[in-house]
Amino acid sequence: MAQFAMLYRSSDEVNRETLGSPEKAQATLTRWRAWFKEMTEKGQLKVLGEPLERSGTFVVGRKKLVTDGPFTEAKDVIGGFSIIEAPDLQHAARIASGCPILDDGGSVEVRPIRKFDL
Repeated sequence: MAQFAMLYRSSDEVNRETLGSPEKAQATLTRWRAWFKEMTEKGQLKVLGEPLERSGTFVVGRKKLVTDGPFTEAKDVIGGFSIIEAPDLQHAARIASGCPILDDGGSVEVRPIRKFDL
């Protein structure tokens, strides 16, 4: 089994739509909790992860140029992450296809985690 990072991406519009009122936020969180529970019960979810703020800082290159986010070159912002376990990338993508963010117009980037021995 391998581990994969799932990076949850959405636009500001999707973020406003899904969290724009207490009722919408509660409905959205209910769907996410159900999905996390399902993955946990199947032994797939290894690290729940955390939601990320939509702002941040970006440090680039040898000169270490610092700019503020959100990042103009990206239409979608990473809003959070989780770590799952799956036999291969295709299976990890099938797991990601159940993510509630997809129903709202967001996306999930699935990336294999490279093992490092330090």
